[in-house]
Amino acid sequence: MREAITVITVGIVGWAIYLVFALASNADSKAIYTALVGIILGLVGIRYTIRRGRREKI
Repeated sequence: MREAITVITVGIVGWAIYLVFALASNADSKAIYTALVGIILGLVGIRYTIRRGRREKI
């Protein structure tokens, strides 16, 4: 479970870096929204992975 959380966290950081560059370069809204959705889905993925891990240990 920890490996999955690490991978998801790296993905979130990657999307956050992309978001910063997109905002700095005045990218179109599609690129900005894509980065935001990537971050949000990563957070949902972390929550799901933690909940799944707790259920499997019970």
